[in-house]
Amino acid sequence: MKFLATLAAFTFTPLVAHVANAAVFQDASSLPSDKQYDIIVVGGGTAGSVIASRLTEDPKINVLLIEAGPDDEGAIDLQIPGNFPDGIEPKYHWNFTTTPQSGLNDRAIPYDRGHVLGGSSSINGMVYTRGAADDYDRWANVTGDNGWKWNSLLPLIKRHERWSGAVGGRNISGQYDPTVHGYDGQTKVALPWSGPNAFDNLCLEEAKAGSEFPFNLDPNSGQPLGLTWVQSTFGGGERSSASRAYLHTSVRQRSNLDILVNTRVTRVLSVGNVGSKDFRTVEIGTTVGALRNVTARVEVVLSAGSIGTPHILLLSGIGNKTELDAVGVPSTHELNDVGKNLSDHFSIFAFGTSTAPDPPPVDHTAALLQWTQNRTGPLTESVVPHQLLWTRLPSNSEALQKYGDPSSGPNAPHIEIALIWGPNFGGAASLLTPHSRGSVTLASSNPFTDPLININYLTHPFDIEVLKEAIRTMKRFYSAPGFSSFIATPIAPDPDAGEAEFEAYTRNSGVTALHAVGTASMSARGAEAGVVDPDLKVKGVKGLSIADASVIPYAPTGHTSAPVYILAERASDLIRSRY
Repeated sequence: MKFLATLAAFTFTPLVAHVANAAVFQDASSLPSDKQYDIIVVGGGTAGSVIASRLTEDPKINVLLIEAGPDDEGAIDLQIPGNFPDGIEPKYHWNFTTTPQSGLNDRAIPYDRGHVLGGSSSINGMVYTRGAADDYDRWANVTGDNGWKWNSLLPLIKRHERWSGAVGGRNISGQYDPTVHGYDGQTKVALPWSGPNAFDNLCLEEAKAGSEFPFNLDPNSGQPLGLTWVQSTFGGGERSSASRAYLHTSVRQRSNLDILVNTRVTRVLSVGNVGSKDFRTVEIGTTVGALRNVTARVEVVLSAGSIGTPHILLLSGIGNKTELDAVGVPSTHELNDVGKNLSDHFSIFAFGTSTAPDPPPVDHTAALLQWTQNRTGPLTESVVPHQLLWTRLPSNSEALQKYGDPSSGPNAPHIEIALIWGPNFGGAASLLTPHSRGSVTLASSNPFTDPLININYLTHPFDIEVLKEAIRTMKRFYSAPGFSSFIATPIAPDPDAGEAEFEAYTRNSGVTALHAVGTASMSARGAEAGVVDPDLKVKGVKGLSIADASVIPYAPTGHTSAPVYILAERASDLIRSRY
């Protein structure tokens, strides 16, 4: 952590104050024993931060927000966008690992989540992509609730966003559509400090020349297909995490909000008579501290994410009875789909060499000084490229004809390509519409034992066929005449140069996008499948709801941060409407 050592040498004066007050409790023993809460929100990540903030806008609703990780107050390494991915302290990571993946030649791969207030929004790559309007319309179709349609959600989308232009104030005319953004919300969204560079302009020339890859003014219009500029959750030179956006100073000063950090919720428990199925009590504690219970007067909201939420439900005895019996957890409510239907995006890298010279090295000391003084410079953006290419398989694709189309509709991309240029050219190709499904299950009844995370990557043949098409798409993009003088060697791996070799490379080297969804999916009211109804209440019980990425039934065709913000905004309205 050489960068952190350099970081410690500077004295920082934040541009925006972010000061905690006495409502933030550092451990469970300091939480008042005589205070009653209307709602307990479990998990202070993206969704939990939104919900706690929105609910406490009503002074009559008392909320306790519980986060397993530490407070982000004063964590400068979390505020600097350029710290992603290697400059963030280990204590802010869950550091999960998947089970050996049969589709990846039995590799077990790291599966990180944010272990801090703000959750993964405090440590992620900050890419802000809402996905296709078709994705949300499918949520509405699956649940029978038109409130989940894209057009119904648009006011909430704009309510959460604070469009911030570009870091440093450069001219961004023609790089976004001002009509599709919100300007008065909490989450800052911006374009990067630098750009367009020579490579960006080459890509634009190809897109605007009428190729199969048209220029798309704004990926967040609900129609993401084409070449787009990358928008990110930062502004004013700082990361705009869920905590910093929704739990800032004035929110923390609300008398009806308490925040408890460094504390695990181990189970939800029913209140009243045995078998009441009124799950309004949470059991909390740490590996070294005694457990205690806190009961909500009205409702518990699980927002612990696609890994944490099913883990808590299963430890509580809510899940498949046979599987619970196998690890010694008594069944309290049989709900077979808890922890099932896990889906995620999967990525591979493909590169050729270019004739471009090596870029000058970044002077991190100078860059940090610049960031400290005025929040500008290279540390105001992450390693994410400036442009993304979103595309679909052709309608006559053999993969679609053989396996069906798992996408939500004609405007939803199957593939995302992050375009990268330098001494190497190529990019990261991501599968957005996997057929494969995995699970989160219990390793034991000990709540402090990590769950078994089986994403089941590439276990369906469709998925690897799409990745082959993604590399073919990348090759076609770079075959434009404008790139010819810059290419020294072709892109590899190349499925057309050897499918067996390509498949071996993909299974041995592919990486997760960390976009897990679906482990507590929403479904139609009365449906046997699924875990929550359209109003996000857990099926068959009282006093318990879920609002986080786990309720999203299909992987969105975009990075999951924005869809979770949107879902949480509606969840807060649904919960508040019940009182």
